[in-house]
Amino acid sequence: MIQIIYYILFTITLLYGLYFVITGLPALYFSKKNKIKKSKPKYKFAVLIAARNEQEVIGSLVDSLNKQNYPKELYTTYVIANNCTDNTADVAKLKGATIINPTIKVKTKGDVLKYTFEKMIKENDMDAFIIFDADNVVDPNFISRMNDTLCAGYNVAEGFRDSKNLADNWLSGSYSLFYYIQNFFFNRARMIMNLSGSINGTGFMVKKEVIEKHGFNPKTLTEDIEFTAMCALNGEKIAFVEDAITYDEQPTKFNDSWKQRKRWSTGTLQCMRHYNGKLLYHFFKDKNMSCLDMFMTFLAPIMQVLALILTILLTVFSIVGIKLYDIFSYILSYGIIFFIAVYIIGLIVNVCIFKYNKKKVLNIISSVLLFTVFMLTWLPINIVCMIKKNTKWEPIKHNRNVDVNELIQ
Repeated sequence: MIQIIYYILFTITLLYGLYFVITGLPALYFSKKNKIKKSKPKYKFAVLIAARNEQEVIGSLVDSLNKQNYPKELYTTYVIANNCTDNTADVAKLKGATIINPTIKVKTKGDVLKYTFEKMIKENDMDAFIIFDADNVVDPNFISRMNDTLCAGYNVAEGFRDSKNLADNWLSGSYSLFYYIQNFFFNRARMIMNLSGSINGTGFMVKKEVIEKHGFNPKTLTEDIEFTAMCALNGEKIAFVEDAITYDEQPTKFNDSWKQRKRWSTGTLQCMRHYNGKLLYHFFKDKNMSCLDMFMTFLAPIMQVLALILTILLTVFSIVGIKLYDIFSYILSYGIIFFIAVYIIGLIVNVCIFKYNKKKVLNIISSVLLFTVFMLTWLPINIVCMIKKNTKWEPIKHNRNVDVNELIQ
């Protein structure tokens, strides 16, 4: 019976892994053609920044938005100062942003965006929203490229998420590598296949009519992937705009990383409970691959824990002398040689991803070497989130003040 359970778990895990390998391979196709052509300025944007005690970094973000290569009369920057006990609003206002103070109680970024969307739709004449986190700085062509994306017929788009502090230490570099891998093997691959990408927290755009038609009412701690699921269910394709770049501040302390990733895992599990039934139904009903993508994405914490259970079972079987006949057991029988080979393959992928993104590997060698450790530390986080219910949004301190011109390559 235990062997049967093992083979069932092995088959599920193998198929899950193969799904993302196969759907990620199109990212390797390189073409000089850009699907999103440059267009004349046309659309009017409301740039929204949810900010809670971000006085140290909000100024550099607003500065980078003031330097956009897009007509100033066609976009306005709004800072939604929520639950602030510092001078966030004053700093942002001094830089030229319009301040919004929520008149209702908001606990999460999702609450802030819901309140602001509803307010903006009633009071403003913008065509679309662009959302950033307060710790970002933005490439000068970002808004221009989002205008191009709307002109190309997309209603929702995600930009490229880069890092302000890539080379600080192994942790900030590992975060950056995680986003680069996601950008390349998920969003880039989907764009090439003419499928839908994924919203990734910050640097995304949504046309006003999408909010008017479908609403925005997040129920989880991860409003970004929840909104991605809502787009999938409603047939809204998300474009990935690789040259619309947002620079994000990554955690450099493990405690901050633990809190952030715990929120991500909790939110993913919440999304799984709320949406996986609907997503699977619409995949079979409408043949909508985006629904299957999100169904599989929300299973990630469960699948990681399943992989751990498989490894434990294999170890027990080896100790008690139970013979197995699947390829994974055969390969694993080589012991340390197998793990060394997997690690080396991972190093090669890491270096290639950094090279693709034009980063100097020697400056971030610790991230290349320790990325596996970063990913393995997600295991206890997922286990904790499955056992202990957490619905609290825990803010992370940001203090990296960088001018965008220092980051443009």
